[in-house]
Amino acid sequence: MGALLLASAIWAFSFGLLKSALGGYDPLAVAAGRLALCLLLFLPWLRRGPRDRGARLRLAALGVVQFGLMYALYIASFRWLPAYAVALFTVFTPLYVVLLDDLGRRRPHPRHLAAALLSVAGAGWVVWRALPPGTAWPGIALLQGANLCFAAGQLGYRRLRRTERGTDRSEAGNLAWMYLGAAVFAAAAVAAAGRPADLLALTPTAAWALLYLGLVPSGVAFYLWNRGAARVGAGSLAAANNLKVPLGVAIAWTVFGEPAPYARVLLGLAVVVGAVLWAVAEEKRPEQS
Repeated sequence: MGALLLASAIWAFSFGLLKSALGGYDPLAVAAGRLALCLLLFLPWLRRGPRDRGARLRLAALGVVQFGLMYALYIASFRWLPAYAVALFTVFTPLYVVLLDDLGRRRPHPRHLAAALLSVAGAGWVVWRALPPGTAWPGIALLQGANLCFAAGQLGYRRLRRTERGTDRSEAGNLAWMYLGAAVFAAAAVAAAGRPADLLALTPTAAWALLYLGLVPSGVAFYLWNRGAARVGAGSLAAANNLKVPLGVAIAWTVFGEPAPYARVLLGLAVVVGAVLWAVAEEKRPEQS
């Protein structure tokens, strides 16, 4: 759990920084730049990953989903949403973790479904009351796609790490193969539909922000997150996904000075977080999950 806590603390600063320093650049180009930096950081461990070619390909495919596609959707959502709203709407990720885990087990829990509905109601109230005028629903839709990708990816890694031979050789080696898949996907996406020239037009502030976001919140924090995800139960993993949310919202308000209707947002956030905690209260032991 310590790795999950540290990753969440690192991520809390990334919402406002991404919005303020890189919000005007092509999201595909920003995603490709961050993932290229991740790959460079973990490239020395590439050969320490699993020896089996199939396991490497599965790790690369997971990287495409959890990092590549997730980042493309996540960064694009900043065009419509303020940073505090992006932080707020990541509260759906734990619900996706719980419900996808139930689906994988083929043992759905009515309590989880009820908590999901409560969370949707709480977040819906926040959307209706707390978002600034002119906020576009496409940003919310893009962010939910990113949340689904991240939830599916971390569950997939957790399962692969526990069942696939050779994935216990090196956690950093596993992540190197995931970043390889994600970086190739992002490069192809930006070449096909993005503006790669944006990476050459970065201001010094934007370039430093990209360097930090690529190496620390992306590279180091995702390593910590997946390392922690492989060692805890699905309930703890789901609950831990929300640790960054109140931190991210608070930092967007205090450090980056974004205005927001505080009471309404905090009340809606409390409803959603309470629903998630209710959903994971009956967590099974890790060895049974």
